Amino acid sequence: MDLFNQFINHTSVRDFKPEPLSDKLKAQLVQVAQSGASSNFVQAYSIIEIKDPQKLATIEKIAGAPNYITRTGVFYLFVADLYKHQQLLEQAGLSNHALTTMEPFIVSVVDTTIAAQNMVAYAETQDLGICYIGGIRNDLSAIAQLVGLPKLTFPLFGLTIGYPQSRNEVKVRLPQAAILSTDHYQPLTKQIVDQYNQTTAAYYAHRGSNQQETNWQTKMTEFFREPRRPDVAAFMQSQGFTGDF
Repeated sequence: MDLFNQFINHTSVRDFKPEPLSDKLKAQLVQVAQSGASSNFVQAYSIIEIKDPQKLATIEKIAGAPNYITRTGVFYLFVADLYKHQQLLEQAGLSNHALTTMEPFIVSVVDTTIAAQNMVAYAETQDLGICYIGGIRNDLSAIAQLVGLPKLTFPLFGLTIGYPQSRNEVKVRLPQAAILSTDHYQPLTKQIVDQYNQTTAAYYAHRGSNQQETNWQTKMTEFFREPRRPDVAAFMQSQGFTGDF
């Protein structure tokens, strides 16, 4: 499969063979992650490979991700990390106040996400399957305690990678007219939403498993009907992100 089709045929995998990745392949995955772009070269992230079976089981329970954290090739926790930079400031006898503000936090989130997506892109060229695990944010304090995170760090998501036992069908994305505009912002139009609702309704009704009578708009309104994970802000403050927000 050429690279273009590799990208547009991406789908999350939640059913893996119980086969670990080799140390060589894992080293390549991390090296590729490190090769991603980084704002001002701050490299504000850490990657933690979780090997301990009990820790994997705990994370799986927190995330509500049965079997595809404990049964996979490798599981990584991606952490937005400014603690390294606090250490540098401390060594220089400087305050860490600038690190506690919104802009460096956003930089760390972007850096972490780019690193992860680099890893994902390479993994899929190696016929591996992946699934991002945002469910780790269901209990950020427990995750932080589990892996000993210091201040000025934030566990963004997990990433499970392995050899697929089966793959889900590819979901049809929004049309380009919904996300691409020229020179000014273009809101969604009713026509685009109605057409996309028809497309996604057909997908949900006919996919191979977990068939549903729904569509994208219904899914999104249910998803955002109530605030999600309201404890995230309090966790950020507890981690030292308290200044100039």
